[in-house]
This record gives sequence, structure tokens and C-alpha cells, in this order.
Amino acid sequence: MGSVAVNWKNMLTGPAPTIAADPVAGLDAESDDHAPRLAALTAGLALADPRERLRVFAERLPRRLVFTTSFGIEDQLLTHHILGDGLPIDVVTLDAGRLFPATYTLWQTTEERYGRRIRSMQPDGPALAALVARQGINGFYGSRDARLACCGVRKVEPLGRALDGAAGWITGLRADQSGARGAVSLAAWDGERELLKLAPLFDWSRERVAAECDRLAVPINPLHAQGYLSIGCEPCTRALAPGEPERAGRWWWEQDEAKECGLHVGADGRLVRGAAPA
Repeated sequence: MGSVAVNWKNMLTGPAPTIAADPVAGLDAESDDHAPRLAALTAGLALADPRERLRVFAERLPRRLVFTTSFGIEDQLLTHHILGDGLPIDVVTLDAGRLFPATYTLWQTTEERYGRRIRSMQPDGPALAALVARQGINGFYGSRDARLACCGVRKVEPLGRALDGAAGWITGLRADQSGARGAVSLAAWDGERELLKLAPLFDWSRERVAAECDRLAVPINPLHAQGYLSIGCEPCTRALAPGEPERAGRWWWEQDEAKECGLHVGADGRLVRGAAPA
């Protein structure tokens, strides 16, 4: 694919794009009317599978794409397609320093399976030291603000560095993961980070993801079979009780049903959302 210059300050307004290789050329980061150009990006992908969606995104977006993995079951399926198909997408993980041993083992297994290193983004050393000095090693249990401060240092700030200069951010979000994520779509404009946010699995159920991982022999975290359906940092994740929602085990001591670490929300605390594919 030839390189096509993208004017990211003009990406979401104006007439329909004429360059087939880059249907999102002309998007305007400052426009509130993102739907037409997001529809151009996702044209024909409503019935496509995640593998095809990833391939099309890589073709239609000529600038850098970043996929962030936490090694959950959704991320492992996307990793399988990205690395297995050799797509020009950077695969990055946010190593908060408090992950489960099983997650680190899966990280190693994944690199060995696909023959490629997964780039690690770690917390800023001085900022982490200051956080621990201020609130203690497990101070995040003290209040929601303390927990968000910990997530900010360990995850949100490293994410900013991982996405620096990227045109698009690929995630493993699914709309049925929680009520707060119900409006997640295939593509959205992330105004906070000024890039496209892409969710190739947005309309897949967990059961469908699990069946596909089984069919393709994708390595997954053994903690999933022990009731840990959503896996984050070890001190902040517990196994689910029967009948609990998928993300109930994350920051379980908090009462807010819309619990997020800050990676996927804007300044207003709401999830970044977008239009459905055509």
C-alpha cells in the first residue's frame, strides 16, 4: 500500500473522500460531526469478522496504529490476528507493576508463540515513587480518588506515551462487557487524545470470543477458568461470584457500577463512543 498523507485537522468534515486507499482523509479533529467520516472508515465492516476489520483498518489508515493488550481473552484473540497476519500494528502492553504472575507468564507464552516482542510501557519512576510515598503501597483501597490516582500513574500516563503520534488506537472493548460500555462502537473519535479509537470486537459476546480462541488454539489466561473474567492488577481484581456481571470483580470495594481505570474515558468521566458501522 502506498503512503497517503493524512490531514488530521480536516478529517471529519467536507465532501466524501475520493482516495479509496484512505477513506478517512479529510477528518477534522475539531468538528463535532464525526459520524460521516467514521462511517467511511467502517464502510462494509458491519458483518466482517475481527480479522477482516483489523486488516481493513491497517489498509485504510496509513499512519501508525497501536493496539494495547492487557492479555485478557479479547486481547489475545486480536493479538493472534495482528501478529499471525503480520499486520503493521504496534502491539503494546501497560505493565503497571502489580499484575498477576499468571499474566506475566501468558505474556512470555504469547511472545514465544508468535515470535515477536510485545512492547512494555511502565510507570514513570519518580511519579510512582511519589504516589507510594503519598498514599502507601496499597493506598488505592482508601478512596476512589486514591484508586484513580494510582491508575493514573500506573496506566493512564504510560498509555499517553504509548499512543504518542498514533493515528488510531485499537482496543479489545466489547459492548456487552458492562452497562457503561453498552454504547461502545466499532470506531469513535477520541477527542482527548485526538485519534481514532477502534474496537473490532465491539459486537461480539464473550462466549463467541472464547469459542474462537478455542478454535484457533489461542493461549489465554488460566485465571479466566477460575472466575476471573476481567483481569487487571492483582490487588484490584477478584474472582466473580455466580451471577455477577463480567466486570464486578474489578475494584470490587467501590459501589459505582461504571467502574473504569481511566483509559477509556474522557474528561467528563464518560466512555468514548461513536457511530455504528455501515
